[in-house]
Amino acid sequence: MVVRERILFVCTANVDRSPTAEFLYLGDPRYEVHSAGTAPFATNPLSREMMLWANRIFVMNEREDRHRTLVKMRFPDVDRDVIDLDIEDRWRRGHPELVDRLLRALKPHLGPPVQPEDGELGEAEN
Repeated sequence: MVVRERILFVCTANVDRSPTAEFLYLGDPRYEVHSAGTAPFATNPLSREMMLWANRIFVMNEREDRHRTLVKMRFPDVDRDVIDLDIEDRWRRGHPELVDRLLRALKPHLGPPVQPEDGELGEAEN
């Protein structure tokens, strides 16, 4: 049995950026992915349990939204890698520009998304 790395994507409201990133890697057999938001009104609010579940956490934007700071302040006892992707909140969920920026930012960390094709790994289409 292959153990998949658990990846958590975090933005503010869990409406556009983090769900788009989650969708990109959803079918990838290397990863188990989820998304959450830092705001109390987020579609899926970030919790301690989510933080403990994740092996790595990708936040969308420290510079404008303080995502990394909020995650670390709210859960100081949870020791996880938190990587800032520097993706601004300018595009709606699934927008081609958002998808392109996410893929470029995530590729060095996760590689391009792959999907199983007849039992093998194959590169996903953008």
